[in-house]
Amino acid sequence: MASLSEGLLAQRGALLPWAAVAFGSGIALYLFLPAEPQTGHWILAAAVGTGAVLLAPRAGPAWGPVLLALAIAIGGAGMAALRSWAVAAPVLTHRYYGPIEGRIIGIDRSQSDALRLTLDRVRLESFPPEETPARIRVALHAPQPWLPIEPGRIIMLTGHLSPPGAPAEPGDFDFRRTAWFEGLGAVGYTRDPVLTRAPPEGGLWLHRLRSHLSGWIRARISGDAGALAAAVTTGDRSGLGNRTNEAMRDSGLYHVVSISGMHMGLLVGFVFGLIRTAIALVPPLALRVNGKKVAALAALPVAAFYLLLAGRDVATERAFVMVAVMLGAVLCDRQAVTLRSVAIAALVVLTLRPETLLNPGFQMSFAAVAALAWVFGQGWATRLPRHLGWGAPVAVLMLSSLVAGGRPPPMRRPISTAMQSTGCWPICWPLRRWASW
Repeated sequence: MASLSEGLLAQRGALLPWAAVAFGSGIALYLFLPAEPQTGHWILAAAVGTGAVLLAPRAGPAWGPVLLALAIAIGGAGMAALRSWAVAAPVLTHRYYGPIEGRIIGIDRSQSDALRLTLDRVRLESFPPEETPARIRVALHAPQPWLPIEPGRIIMLTGHLSPPGAPAEPGDFDFRRTAWFEGLGAVGYTRDPVLTRAPPEGGLWLHRLRSHLSGWIRARISGDAGALAAAVTTGDRSGLGNRTNEAMRDSGLYHVVSISGMHMGLLVGFVFGLIRTAIALVPPLALRVNGKKVAALAALPVAAFYLLLAGRDVATERAFVMVAVMLGAVLCDRQAVTLRSVAIAALVVLTLRPETLLNPGFQMSFAAVAALAWVFGQGWATRLPRHLGWGAPVAVLMLSSLVAGGRPPPMRRPISTAMQSTGCWPICWPLRRWASW
């Protein structure tokens, strides 16, 4: 017991990262529960969490943080439940074939390379409004050359709809959970003509801006090159064909077309470096203002606009939060990349979208950044390149690649359906087994 207390005391300087672990553990426990907890369960959990917070000051410096971690884990489970309740929407309970009407809010492609539309303001024949899904996703399995595909357009079609699919086998990727948090109540397809009921109206200006910018890029760069340029610029992957997607996946480069940390980092780094360099080139200005903080203040709204332009995808939102935390550290005269800043970013992301804990992108990106923050936080990692002269940048790049790529085996696997259940193995696997038991 004494050695355990000493080990707990040794973690006193790293409580914030452990808070993120505890918060994620609570979320994982909730997401892997076989059934939704009842009101009595939540009352009991709230009582336990409150008791843990009240007893923490009396438990001493070693065991007090353990009680706080228990309370934080309960808070994580509660946050996941609150998010699940907030996005609750009707889900189709049976197969449907008939007229469908809705407004286009999303455009992408299915696994079969068919153009796929996400619709809101859905109307289904003989369905009352309270039973109609808020959003549906329909694949167009027939060419529609007469239909201008653009956000905001209200369309009519006749198609097949079904509830989101269950896992193919126990422990496999659960599309129903993903669809629930995305607000999708049905998915389907049509082979019939799609007609316009009303042209785009007010609103969705960011969606239309993204669509117009993507079209402008594809009009000037033909073929897959233009589609790829549009995807990495605006996040619109509807122009990428199935062959290109498969080639990108097989080569391990598919993350390039998903706007995430790399894109956000390049943009913010360019803006930050440009403004800081411009200030440094004007000596009277450089002597009177803090160029680094001014550059951080300018880069933050640019990153926010890029987030909105890219459609607030999960990966983009996660990248923005991480960049915002880093820029905030610069503004507060703190070290930008530390385990504490990574923990803050993780807490913010998990608070906004608890379901992203099971997202392979979340797991791999935070694992890589945490490993980089730890390695470069060690003295030897920063002193080593200094002895290499001009080879220092190459050494830093090689070390970064080695650390970021040296993930545990489940995280090194290609992103597939199995990844959802095995990627967060350090936390989710034992919790899942315990919850099932």
